[in-house]
Amino acid sequence: MKNMKREFGILQYNAPVTLTFVIVSFVVMVLHYATKGAATRLLFCTYRSSLADPLTYLRLFGHVLGHAGWSHYSSNMVLFLVLGPLLEEKYGSKGLLTMFAVTALISGLIYMLLYPNSVLLGASGIVFMMIVISSVAGMKNGKIPLTLILVVIVYLGGEISQSFGSNDGIAHLAHITGGICGAGFGFLHAKRKIS
Repeated sequence: MKNMKREFGILQYNAPVTLTFVIVSFVVMVLHYATKGAATRLLFCTYRSSLADPLTYLRLFGHVLGHAGWSHYSSNMVLFLVLGPLLEEKYGSKGLLTMFAVTALISGLIYMLLYPNSVLLGASGIVFMMIVISSVAGMKNGKIPLTLILVVIVYLGGEISQSFGSNDGIAHLAHITGGICGAGFGFLHAKRKIS
């Protein structure tokens, strides 16, 4: 899966996991509007539901494909398209897909357990994971890049401060979880390179 780039004339499908994610999310957005949100509620958002329901497990991963509207989708996908190809080149398609799946699962579980009356949808947690892992990518010889520290202060610090007492409908904890996942993946990868 590492080298799945395809060419179509002068066009190159240069980042298969990133591009496929963006396209599938777009199809889910079309379904959202076509079904007046019913498809999104059924399959592409996570919330507390019975563990006997097989869709519960699908939603734990599928919530990252659903978005509340065009503006939510486009703000996530612009960052996806900027960061995804770089990360896919560095970590490989399989590595990036694994990071997406793990981040989706962890953030989905956290919301199911800690926010029983809330719904989680959107790729923001994965976007934050991508932002932080991009900052960790510059780590060499065990030195912590200043860019990582600044990203943590600016992005994650902002999310932490906004999460207290905020009722803005934004899943700040999913953003924080994504950032923590990104730091974890980045440090694991850096540790493997050193040893």
